[in-house]
Amino acid sequence: MKAKMIIAVLAIILSSSLKVNAQINSADEAKATGNSLYIDVHDLAPGSVSYSDVAAAHEKDLATEGKYGVQFIKYWVDEKEGKIYCLSSAPDSNAIIETHQEAHGLLPSRIYKVTDGKQSAAVKGEPYFLDVHHLGPGNVTAEAVAGAHEKDLNVEKKYGVNFINYWVDTDNGTIFCLSQAPDSNAVIQTHKEAHGLLPAFVLPVKQGQ
Repeated sequence: MKAKMIIAVLAIILSSSLKVNAQINSADEAKATGNSLYIDVHDLAPGSVSYSDVAAAHEKDLATEGKYGVQFIKYWVDEKEGKIYCLSSAPDSNAIIETHQEAHGLLPSRIYKVTDGKQSAAVKGEPYFLDVHHLGPGNVTAEAVAGAHEKDLNVEKKYGVNFINYWVDTDNGTIFCLSQAPDSNAVIQTHKEAHGLLPAFVLPVKQGQ
C-alpha cells in the first residue's frame, strides 16, 4: 500500500515538473525554429474586452498561425483598460499581422521585436502583473536589463513579488516585466529599491496560452 502511494506521489511530482519545464522552454523551442520573439499590443477601449473573448480569438490565431510560420506562446489581458499583449515567435512582424487579420481581424497597434530573460516558475493562483518601461531608443541594452532583473530577484521577496520573466526591445528602449504580486505597488517598490527604474505603468492581467 505504501509503495503504491509513493509511486502515485512521484507521478504527480513528475507531471508537475514536466508542466513547469514546458512553460519555461516554450519560448526556447519557438526560437529554435529560427524565428524571432515579438510582443504585439492591442489597444482597445477600456471595458470593451473580456478574457473569454480574447481566449476565443487566440484559438483562432492558433488555428491559423501555421500558415504564416507563427507560434503564439502566451497572451495577457487587462480587461479594465482594454489592453492585450501577445507573445509569439515569427519570421517577421508582418506574419503576425497576417495571422491576426485572417484569424479574427483584430490588428495590433504596435509590435515589438524582443529578446527574453531566463524564466522563473509561476506560483499557482497568484495574480499576474505586466509592467512596462519606456526608456527610449538607444537608452537600454540587453546586458543592462539582465543586470537590473537580477537586482529585482534579490529584492522581490521583501515585497512578496515573483518576477517570472522580462522581454526587451533594445531598438525602441521598451521593457516588459511579468510578475506575480499582492498588488501593483509591490512591483513598483521592488523596482524602486532594486535599481530605481520605475515603470511607465503596471497592469493587472490575466494570462493565457
